[in-house]
Amino acid sequence: MITIQDISNFSTQEKTFVTIGTFDGVHFGHQKILEKLVSEAKQAGKKSVLLTFFPHPRMVLQKDATIELINTIDERAKLLEKTGLDYLIIHPFSKEFSRITALEFVRDVLVNQFNISKLIIGYDHHFGKNREGNIQQLTEYSHLYDFKVEEIPAQDIDDVSVSSTKIRRALASGNLKTANNYLGYNFMLNGKVVNGKKLGGKIGYPTANIDVKEKYKLIPKTGVYVVKSSIENNTIFGMMNIGNRPTVNGNHQTIEVHFFDFNQDLYGKNLNIDLIYFLRDEEKFDSLDSLILQLKKDEETARDYIKNNL
Repeated sequence: MITIQDISNFSTQEKTFVTIGTFDGVHFGHQKILEKLVSEAKQAGKKSVLLTFFPHPRMVLQKDATIELINTIDERAKLLEKTGLDYLIIHPFSKEFSRITALEFVRDVLVNQFNISKLIIGYDHHFGKNREGNIQQLTEYSHLYDFKVEEIPAQDIDDVSVSSTKIRRALASGNLKTANNYLGYNFMLNGKVVNGKKLGGKIGYPTANIDVKEKYKLIPKTGVYVVKSSIENNTIFGMMNIGNRPTVNGNHQTIEVHFFDFNQDLYGKNLNIDLIYFLRDEEKFDSLDSLILQLKKDEETARDYIKNNL
């Protein structure tokens, strides 16, 4: 898969099959659509193209600071690479871009730059200035510019929407198993290891503090999770706490990972953390001793889970 930033950087003499969308989560519903795109393009001897946007249009048009996405744009790109797509085009969404008319988008982008042969699109897809473009207009333009339009059935699009909603709700409620089942992979957090208070080391549980810089990234329910990470090509398991550390009067949310049987300096490294199992809610303990006892129980439960399930 070739990833291209900005529509203006892409043009091709080869005919393409195109789909357009956010594809946040790249879950089973999305994968079904992409499998269709990739397989149909291959059968026809054409190239498959996914056009997506970043920032999310709602961030730009509605100034929606509350939007929470399942994937960062980098995570999404890595997941999409596994689908067999030929091209991923990530276009910077802006107010200026939103003012392009439906005709201009079809003519200038899909036809002149993408050299489109077929567009596979959702049944309720709207595009162009004021969302004026719809499936009827696309069909008219397809006759004018000689490309085909295939509408993804309403049921499939509804399944995608329902799945995305269920994943977000499951993560917010600590139902990680449901979220991972819908995703078809482990929900992940990516970030740089930064300095913390170093309290974990003093109580026998040193942690890597993960700084997730993308503020739009969905952070799951506070609590303790069984996790894994790939460090220097080795899979390392551990347990992670998301929360405010109420026992030590913490005043902001942190993401801290204690890796099992591991003792290396990770400061400054970027880590991908896979969330595997939700152990328990965050609690406030009466003392550090009580916290240490609970951490030992957590470690035992986590190790048992890893041994018996992974």
